[in-house]
Amino acid sequence: MEETRHGLRSAALKRRRALSAATCLSWSRSIQTRVLELPQYLAARSVAVYCAIRNEVDTRAIMGDALAGQKKVFCPKIRGDDQALFVRVLSEADLVPGPVGAAEPAGDVRLSAADCEDLMVIVPGVVFDDRGNRLGRGGGWYDRALHRFDGKGIFVGLAYDFQVVDRVPAELWDEKVHYVITECRVIDCGVSPKRHLVRSH
Repeated sequence: MEETRHGLRSAALKRRRALSAATCLSWSRSIQTRVLELPQYLAARSVAVYCAIRNEVDTRAIMGDALAGQKKVFCPKIRGDDQALFVRVLSEADLVPGPVGAAEPAGDVRLSAADCEDLMVIVPGVVFDDRGNRLGRGGGWYDRALHRFDGKGIFVGLAYDFQVVDRVPAELWDEKVHYVITECRVIDCGVSPKRHLVRSH
């Protein structure tokens, strides 16, 4: 299984690295537009969003829209023990270079249990399938961070369409996403969240 996972990750990373900046920008815009139209996003009061590195789908339009819409915005921050915490940002100016190359919050106001009640988590990944399985960057810390939400929140994976494959071999500790969004489609992975976000009027 590990050999298969490694092969899938390597192939997807090679193809992603070869993308031009213009292609990444164009596809990222399409993907983020789809996110911003999701009823679950519109209903969320808090949004946790990663900061893109190495040709990942960009997330800055989502962050900007969430901040403008008075949603609470959180980004991952790596601690010394290789654990990720989600820390609040009030603007892009709150982000500083982090130890793994991605920007991360300069502050220390952590996401609280109350913030998880109406939360959407935007999840990076290298490979996904349509059942919500994912292969991440390889360190495992995003899976550990998602596990600590204890079933709360809607997890949305962002990927270019070529990163969606027929099947990702899953480990017991892997955390599934509820949706995968590409430049071509929104995939409902059929993973039942314990708590649905319902748009309020």
